Order: sequence, then C-alpha cells, then structure tokens
Amino acid sequence: MTHSFEYFRSCPICSSSSVFPFKKRTFHPHQLTSEHIKITDSQYGKHWDLSLCKNCGHIFANPCPSPRLIHSLARKIEDPAYEEEAKGRSRNFHRVLSHLGKIHPEKGILFDVGAASGLLLNEAQKKGWKAEGIEASRWAVQLAREKYHIPLKEGYFESASIKENHCTAVTMVDFIEHIPHPLEAVHKAYQILIPGGTLCLVTPDIHSTASHILGSRWWHLRPAHLGYFSIPSLQVLLRRGGFQSFHLRKYSWTFSLHYIFSRVNLFQFLLKNQGLSSLWKKIPVKLVIGDSLEIYAQKKGAT
Repeated sequence: MTHSFEYFRSCPICSSSSVFPFKKRTFHPHQLTSEHIKITDSQYGKHWDLSLCKNCGHIFANPCPSPRLIHSLARKIEDPAYEEEAKGRSRNFHRVLSHLGKIHPEKGILFDVGAASGLLLNEAQKKGWKAEGIEASRWAVQLAREKYHIPLKEGYFESASIKENHCTAVTMVDFIEHIPHPLEAVHKAYQILIPGGTLCLVTPDIHSTASHILGSRWWHLRPAHLGYFSIPSLQVLLRRGGFQSFHLRKYSWTFSLHYIFSRVNLFQFLLKNQGLSSLWKKIPVKLVIGDSLEIYAQKKGAT
C-alpha cells in the first residue's frame, strides 16, 4: 500500500499558523498497519511527530496519515479482544446514557460515531433510544448486526450520507483523537442534530495528572491517536463547530482485572493459570484516573 500523509502549516482546530514542533516521534509513519489502530492496541509510548498550537493549545500529529489511509486501514481491523470485554465496556456507557437521558427525557435517535461492535447503541436501545451509528471496521459492523441486531453504517463519518436535523444526540466516545480533521467531524455532528440536540465527546486529556506523571509512558500516547486535546482546545473546537452550552466532567472506565493485567507486562504472569485467568475476567474494576474528558455541547434550538 502507498502510504499518504498530510502536513499541517496551521492548526486543524483553530486554523492559527502559530504552530511549533512539540515532541519528536517514537514511531515511524511507514510502519503503520491496521493492528496499530485497533481499540485494544497496547503500544503505549509510541507516537507521531507532534506539533503544538500556541493559540488554542491543541497538540497533533504532523505529519499525520490522510483520511483515506486511515479509512483503508480501519476497514481491515479485527479486534476480538475488544468484544471479550463487552460486559465491562458496556458499563462504561451507562454514565453517558444516563446524562443524555436527563437532557433529553423524550429520547429519540442516538447516533454513535466510531460505534465499534455497537455496545453503546445496544445499551441505548435498552433505555428507549432509537439506535443508529457508523463504524469503519467491516468486522465490527458485521458483529454489531449479528450479535446486537444493530444495522450500523459502514464507512467514514465525515463523508457519509446522513440526513440533516435527524438525531437527538450524537456520541463520539474515543473518536476525535483518531482523526486528522476533528473540526469536520464536529461540523457533521452539528448538521445531523436536531435544533437543541446534544453532542457528547469523550477524549483523553493531555493536561491530566496521569499524563504529566507518566510522561512518555502514558497509555494514550499510541500510534492510533493523532490529536491530544485539553479543555481550552475542546471548547474552541466545539464553538467553531457551532455548539454552545458546554457541560464538562471527567470520564471513568470499567474493565475486568483480566484486561488490566493483560495491558501491563508486570502482571501478565497472573494470566498463565487458566483457572485464575477465568476468575480475573469476572472481577470488574472501575478506573477513576481522570485522564479523559467527557463534554456535552448543545446545538442552538429553534427561535
């Protein structure tokens, strides 16, 4: 495959030309494969050449893979380890759905972007939402249809054909850090939302305590991540996308002990015994690390 990359002379969030080198790459661009961008990739500390926008504070891969390259790789992703954690991952979405339910008690259509195998949408259906979404991975789209009976669109959100003023809520949980042009995705979300509709974003916080303590070992420094957001850059992104009325809080994750042990080399010996390994899968652990941001923004209502 011919690798194609984009070089930014201005910030992809605020369009400022006040862009400077921030961190030297620890990963060679031509090594990129679909394995590097699957959800359960654990090559922590590997990242692209990163640039910093002095205007809004956004940090981003520069150069970065083009949308066409990302989509071509994402289509090939198969990630059974993701689905093995379905029970724990589903718990992660309850908090988001609970908050959206308070904002929109009437429910309506919830559209999930980067829906993977449809876990969030499966939980949304149980709470009375009409579930729709899009995912690039063929494997995940097929799994969503067969296991959860959710007919996901297969493709790239920014270029997908979706009716305007169609959805009550749009969710992007761990999505915008994976794409080179997040403003395009936020604009698209604005278009498909009804007036008064809500966009929920969840993304890693580059200025979190965990990021500062772990430095180059922070688990969100991964080849799949092309953008690193902070509260100021997220607010700029959403305002430029047309949104208002921001509500921000920290996101927490729930995983099984088995998954946590499998991510850390120091603990992988605990998985060698099959009986113990099965036990670890049954023990959920809530990780309140505070290194991801959960933000809600509203499309202006009809006047």
